[in-house]
Amino acid sequence: MNFLAHLYLSGNDEEIMVGNFIGDFVKGKAYEVYSINIQRGIMLHRHIDEYTDHHEIVSNSKKRLWNKYRHYAGVIVDMFYDHFLAANWSAFHQTPLADYAQYVYKLMLSHESRLPKGVRYMLPFMIDHNWLLSYANKDGIHNALSGMARRTTFTSRMDEAIADLDNHYDEFESEFQAFFPDLRAFVGEWLKNN
Repeated sequence: MNFLAHLYLSGNDEEIMVGNFIGDFVKGKAYEVYSINIQRGIMLHRHIDEYTDHHEIVSNSKKRLWNKYRHYAGVIVDMFYDHFLAANWSAFHQTPLADYAQYVYKLMLSHESRLPKGVRYMLPFMIDHNWLLSYANKDGIHNALSGMARRTTFTSRMDEAIADLDNHYDEFESEFQAFFPDLRAFVGEWLKNN
């Protein structure tokens, strides 16, 4: 899952949201410098990624892309799934996505001094281009994937993936709709027990 799903799955605890948001930027045991709930958010992020990476439905989505994108298939599926969450946001959250995105940006700015260097560098671009809201339309997903393609060391072709989304939109959407309740249930159990 990508930024929007990680934030949504954090619930209402702001420190868990911060931890889940920065999870990809905190390696190894570096999480230990943070408060307990930011640590929980970072660990939740890692568990979400692990659960997602090994789920059969997600594997089916990745298989559709594997021949062309290889190990970037998982990154692309994460973006596609964030698109379906954003596009169907009102089915998952009562706060409109535009308002939720602004709330998230303000929250992250309020914790800016605690954010890893990579997040502090990325955050202004995320806010200026309103990434979280832009995920709701295909142009936003295309722009995000194109930006990632420019930053990869090797040729990823992620900038071409919007065509695959167009060609298999219904299949990807039905896989997201089947997978996301499983992920929500997993996260609910994890938060209850950790």
